[in-house]
Amino acid sequence: MADRTAPACPPAPEDAYLEKRTLRRGSAGPLLLTGLGVAYVVSGDYSGWNFGLAHGGFGGLAAAAALMGVMYTCMVFALAELAAILPTAGGGYGFARRALGPWGGFLTGTAILIEYVLAPAAISIFIGDYVASLHLFGLTSGWPVYLACFAVFIGIHLWGVGEALRFSFVVTGIAVAALLVFAAGAFTHFDAGRLNDIPVDHSALGASSWLPFGVLGIWAAFPFGMWFFLGVEGVPLAAEETKDPARTLPKAMATSMGILLLLALLTFVAAGGAGGADAIKDAGNPLVTALQPDGHATTLSRIVNYAGLAGLVASFFSLIYAGSRQLFALSRAGYLPRFLSLTSRRKAPWLGLLVPGTLGFALAAATGDGARMLNVAVFGATISYALMSLSHIVLRRREPGLARPYRTPGGTVTSTAAFLLACSALVATFLVDTTAAFIALGVYAVAAAYFGFYSRHRLVANAPEEEFAALAAAEAELE
Repeated sequence: MADRTAPACPPAPEDAYLEKRTLRRGSAGPLLLTGLGVAYVVSGDYSGWNFGLAHGGFGGLAAAAALMGVMYTCMVFALAELAAILPTAGGGYGFARRALGPWGGFLTGTAILIEYVLAPAAISIFIGDYVASLHLFGLTSGWPVYLACFAVFIGIHLWGVGEALRFSFVVTGIAVAALLVFAAGAFTHFDAGRLNDIPVDHSALGASSWLPFGVLGIWAAFPFGMWFFLGVEGVPLAAEETKDPARTLPKAMATSMGILLLLALLTFVAAGGAGGADAIKDAGNPLVTALQPDGHATTLSRIVNYAGLAGLVASFFSLIYAGSRQLFALSRAGYLPRFLSLTSRRKAPWLGLLVPGTLGFALAAATGDGARMLNVAVFGATISYALMSLSHIVLRRREPGLARPYRTPGGTVTSTAAFLLACSALVATFLVDTTAAFIALGVYAVAAAYFGFYSRHRLVANAPEEEFAALAAAEAELE
């Protein structure tokens, strides 16, 4: 990435600038951070992943989910090392800024923002669908429900990060407990023959009962295999609000990833074996469909249905948190308009919450197309994964002597595996939704033009990410 020495113009006085842009320190411990990592993802266990069955069949989606599990595990270990080195609210953007320069940082941060703005918008629509299907308060899915989601949950975030993370932890616990109850109930009706009951497309290369759409179906199912893990990479965004981040973040990230791998395995196999792959491949609520193949609701299916709403709320709530912190960090460093990083008396980035929330609500109300918005979010996510994994490789080679409180098992071999799989997943998004991919590219192009022509000349030198980069440049010159 070029322009590693982009001019920076710190405002005066420096202390006053950062004083208005500080977060509440020490609000998150290892338990809350582990809950945050699971909360980002848990809604993906309740819906979305099953659409991959229509692209790859059970065998194809199983292979895709396994490969994406490897990608996320490798990436989480790499990010844990980077988070211990650079514990700032910038998360992935901060890592890429240090390794790849201002352009690399901005492109990574923008990709993460695309993910964290579009995903909550999509989930608000899914929440509306659940509210309607459960006949809660006589409401139907529409803009009043979407508005209520954004207003209530952004309000909790404005109250304070400690309160917000505790709320998220409780709701996530309910959703996870219900997944375990679902798996226990579904396995009592398990039939291995139902796993491969999708009709085989004999014209596809390598087609079989396990791969009804052929070998290419594995690749096409990559984006849906990601839904079991999408968002866990957001844990480092809480670094500035964490107690002892160099120790706490790696532990919380590894623990949350282990929980997610277990939940993915249980949910995927139990749902397919109980309901049948063909029956659930197009279901908006696959776990409930798996529990009531005859269409009649049971006590267990009702419990899972309500818990699915809890899972959606947990992910919606935590993704709003992640998006606000990424926007806060980019704004504080001058990559985006600086006023967006102002914090309230309770140390909450209020504009960083309200602006993405308003945009997300507008998109949800105007389109009502949750699937398309999630595909755009996945496209942004895969770009950020590739750049963050590359950042780990670059820093390992360029700065081998850098103090690393935590070291990634396997070193650059681990991050290289994550990088290659992320690139494969990026290409796979074009196989699933070309329109969504080009929408994301269009947003990317506009953001890059803004940075190239305007904000890269107005970076804030005393922002934490810029100070880290300046220190690294000075040390390199001395060497």
